[in-house]
Amino acid sequence: MSLKDPPYEPPSVSELQDFLKILWTDRKPVESINQVWPNLYIGDESVARDLATLSSLGVTHVLNAAAGRHRINTGQRFYSSLDVEYHGVEAADHPEFHLQPFFVPATQFIDKALRSKGKVFVHCAMGVSRSGALVLAYLMICQGLSLTEAIVAVRLNRDIGPNSGFLEQLRQLELVIEVPAHC
Repeated sequence: MSLKDPPYEPPSVSELQDFLKILWTDRKPVESINQVWPNLYIGDESVARDLATLSSLGVTHVLNAAAGRHRINTGQRFYSSLDVEYHGVEAADHPEFHLQPFFVPATQFIDKALRSKGKVFVHCAMGVSRSGALVLAYLMICQGLSLTEAIVAVRLNRDIGPNSGFLEQLRQLELVIEVPAHC
């Protein structure tokens, strides 16, 4: 069955938020970085700036979901002492921000890295909303998971909570995605 076939309708944003609240009751200790899928990590700004930790984990690719001069201003040059490929997304963490145009480029960056046996670190300031949303998009587009399946898969290892606007954009993605898509 394709997600485009009627009668499938993804959960509403309020249902997804309730679902996330239920999952928050069984929270894991908050850590700076967690592996959420094989060779795919989500973390916060402190790890993004910790070259020794990234090196010890064998990270080969960094996706900064909070890039920009007034946010987390790292870049390819910041990682020049490591053999790391960098991709930045200048996203604001508020429900009105249009993150959807970044889903495919971020997904392609993650997929290319994982297909080449790399290790990907995706981060934003806290490693909860922006980075979580981009990883969920990857799992939906490339791994064929539904939005709720992707949330559960990530939440097994890290507490994420994309804001309501990002959840709605992921919900809309689920309505149009071909499963599995080729990345």
